[in-house]
Amino acid sequence: MKTVLITGCSSGFGLEIARYFLDREWRVIATMRTPREDVLPRSDRLSILALDVRDPQSIREAIDAAGPIDVLVNNAGIGFLNALEGTPMDTVRDIFETNTLGTIAMTQAVLPQFRERRTGVIINVTSTVTCRPLHLLSVYTASKSAVNAFSESLALELEQFNVRVRVVLPGRAPSTRFGENARARMTDGFAEPYGAIVQQILENWQKDTTVTHASDVAEGVWLAATDASSPFMIPAGEDAIEWYNTRTR
Repeated sequence: MKTVLITGCSSGFGLEIARYFLDREWRVIATMRTPREDVLPRSDRLSILALDVRDPQSIREAIDAAGPIDVLVNNAGIGFLNALEGTPMDTVRDIFETNTLGTIAMTQAVLPQFRERRTGVIINVTSTVTCRPLHLLSVYTASKSAVNAFSESLALELEQFNVRVRVVLPGRAPSTRFGENARARMTDGFAEPYGAIVQQILENWQKDTTVTHASDVAEGVWLAATDASSPFMIPAGEDAIEWYNTRTR
């Protein structure tokens, strides 16, 4: 029985990824900052662990408790939406600490066991906002683009140890808590000089019915985990595929 460790499982993509792997008879280590036993069906193949990817001690404890794993899914992340001028530097640091440095730290923590066993898969969930420039997402896009670049170089390093690296790129997913979490960090709202463009962007999003569902992301992660011939980058969601294909033309 194979084991997957997934970060950020309290809701959204991470929760659906955990369900998806549980349904397919994998052992699942579902991690979240504040563990909740009620979000997933009880199973003797499920462990729910506390994990804050910004905290080295929390990472060590989670890795020790998990034991050997076959796949790491770096899904934990925080959303943010604002013009740069309205973004405090503390918020910038928080986004990079979680989205970028947290991914790097988790990857570094599992590499010794993967390298020694000469097997393993690292899957980093980023975003198709990295495929094209978008208003109000400069900081969030930068944090995810950094993970894409990190993953590309890492994949080369780990080829010699038979360890695969994949990137899954979701599109816009209004059914998840991304928007809610992003708004929670906007304590001062949008920067006033950008009000008109903010209104236009939000109105356009309301009209756009082509979106990504959490199940799309779970399917993309499953492909990355189980198919050695899968592409390095896997767009997940109808809009994600459109954006990704436009980028690569």
